[in-house]
Amino acid sequence: MNGFLAILLKEFAQIRRDRGTILFILFIPVIQLTIFGYAIEVTIENIPLAVYDLDGHEESRKIVDALVNTRTFRVAEKVTSHEQFRRALTSGRCRAGLLIPADYSDRLLAREQAHVQVLIDGSDSQVATTALNTINLAVLQVSIGRARAFGETLAAAPARDERGDTAIPIDARTRLLFNPNLESANFFVPGLIAIILQIVLVFLTSFSIVREREFGTLEQLFVTPVGRAGLLFGKLIPYVLMSVGVLLMVLTLMTALFGVPIHGSLWLLLALSSIFIVTALALGLLISTVARTQLQAMQLSFLVMLPSVLLSGFMFPRSEMPLPLYLIGFILPVTYFIEILRGVILRAADLADLIPHILGLSAVCLIVMALSLTRFRKQLD
Repeated sequence: MNGFLAILLKEFAQIRRDRGTILFILFIPVIQLTIFGYAIEVTIENIPLAVYDLDGHEESRKIVDALVNTRTFRVAEKVTSHEQFRRALTSGRCRAGLLIPADYSDRLLAREQAHVQVLIDGSDSQVATTALNTINLAVLQVSIGRARAFGETLAAAPARDERGDTAIPIDARTRLLFNPNLESANFFVPGLIAIILQIVLVFLTSFSIVREREFGTLEQLFVTPVGRAGLLFGKLIPYVLMSVGVLLMVLTLMTALFGVPIHGSLWLLLALSSIFIVTALALGLLISTVARTQLQAMQLSFLVMLPSVLLSGFMFPRSEMPLPLYLIGFILPVTYFIEILRGVILRAADLADLIPHILGLSAVCLIVMALSLTRFRKQLD
């Protein structure tokens, strides 16, 4: 630890003079969290619907209203010919089309099964899946309503509720936990914090050391009477302290701007976040021992970032990934940190609940630190 204090003061002085680094670590996370937090929205609403109603009676209007009342659909066009109906879908103006035949109301009044045709644009699978599920549910609810009205006129019924009214035999009473309103921000923003922190911290340390190598100041430090540990920790500790400040800043932004409360222990979250911060900084240090220029450091950093975004469970469920990609996710520190953030913030998870993720993150931290220290010491030698 010889020379630790000198390196620590030197690093703080360098950061203070480097306006670009201060701007990067303070404002870039805020900008990224704000933009991506508002841009990432998985709740699909107002899908444009084309309606071709050949019936035109009250019963046909009821099924259209049932779809609109789900808020998943909005009637974008009411067409009057098959050609207009086809064009509305092929042009992309509408993502779904509802065709109600002319005998729809007559068949219902005759107590016969009535048919409607629904065409869905499958070019966007997520929109198509939402549209398909919503239409099936809305039509089922309309059918149940008609069946219940008919069942009330009979002496016997399949089942009755507490008031004695006709009811379906099985009633599933569901309750949503942790995110009852299904707000996408509650799910994505904690994961977004993990991704942004890793981006900022990896770039920070990798660029800092590579820049010193390009300027020749790193070689000057090697010939000074500074110990290996003193040089390493003297350079890392200022960034650790700044990273904790960035974490507090983005957590405050998360609660104030996006309304995502922290249900669990803030102290537990900060303690576990420190493990991730050290891991991310060590990962940047490891990149700096490989890269010789800032361009190389940027390329290697992006090489780490892309798998972190795609394979960590931030956007896509890891359980649905092919086995090789699923296994790669275990070597990414952000995989464990996302689960820790979502667990503490959304589910109020405690230490016992998070043990598997803590052990995984700690193991990755030790491996990355060992590799970083080994390569850094070789450069010192």
